[in-house]
Amino acid sequence: MFACPTDSTNRDSLDMIERCICLVCLDAPGGGELSDTNRALQLLHGGGCSKNGANRWYDKSLQFVVGRDGTCGVVCEHSPFDGIVLVQCTEHLLKHIIVKNLDFIVYKFDNYGKTFIKKQKCSPDAFIQVALQLAFYRLHQRLVPTYESASIRRFREGRVDNIRSATPQALTFVRAMTDHKAAIPASEKLLLLKDAIRAQTEYTVMAITGMAIDNHLLALRELARDLYKEPPEMFTDETYLMSNRFVLSTSQVPTTMEMFCCYGPVVPNGYGACYNPQPETILFCISSFHNCKETSSTEFAKAVGASLTDMRDLCSSLQPADGKSLATKEKAMRPSQGHQP
Repeated sequence: MFACPTDSTNRDSLDMIERCICLVCLDAPGGGELSDTNRALQLLHGGGCSKNGANRWYDKSLQFVVGRDGTCGVVCEHSPFDGIVLVQCTEHLLKHIIVKNLDFIVYKFDNYGKTFIKKQKCSPDAFIQVALQLAFYRLHQRLVPTYESASIRRFREGRVDNIRSATPQALTFVRAMTDHKAAIPASEKLLLLKDAIRAQTEYTVMAITGMAIDNHLLALRELARDLYKEPPEMFTDETYLMSNRFVLSTSQVPTTMEMFCCYGPVVPNGYGACYNPQPETILFCISSFHNCKETSSTEFAKAVGASLTDMRDLCSSLQPADGKSLATKEKAMRPSQGHQP
């Protein structure tokens, strides 16, 4: 590693290493499967001289190993350390980091609930999902891969698939709602809202009936791991990888009583959003991480409330005196597709 002993940089670096109390070893990817066994071997000896073996310093009390492939751990020299001491320190740090870093809020939207949404002849879940897309777009000026749990328990051994809520129709709607220069009329926004809700509802039906893409692709990926040494190009493509980084992880957990479920985000710059539509309110549990400067659970909750309010106002602004639903209004506003004389 220090090929030229007369070089002052190498000499100073080696001197610093020899005098330090502990080291952080930044490893290159070790290669192979990221199993617990392979991670442990990487920590212990770095995979030999052809990999990260030269990046271990066994005379040091502590080596904190951080690898580009996600490997993370501590190597300690036993003279000053007992294993149980390191375990207790590590557990204390992990608990402190996880607990302190979670940005969590329970938000009760009380302007209306699923009763109003059903009067519009819309699925409450689809309506709320579109509101979540609008809220995210207002904060971040983009849509992101979104996960919504879709129960497939109707199938034997079925659990869940994924409803991908960031649809092209949702993007068109949220752009119309946030483009104040375009002066898009409310009637057109209402049609775009209905299109977004319809697309969400249709994909939901596909997902719960086994016609979504995520489980299908997951099965192909796992089969490819068994059949081939290298994964097919599709599963290493950045588009595929990005599509599975769910910045917005959502789930509807409806109950007859006022209660809620909650969970954390699944990526460092993401949100968790679990919700329970009640007749006159909607309960949200929103989470993110404090150490991410892009996210704020409080701001997201405010954006969700504003989006739901604006969507209600949009529906109500074109409400005729006879109280017709959103579906009826949409039919009346769309131009006739029949032959014009």
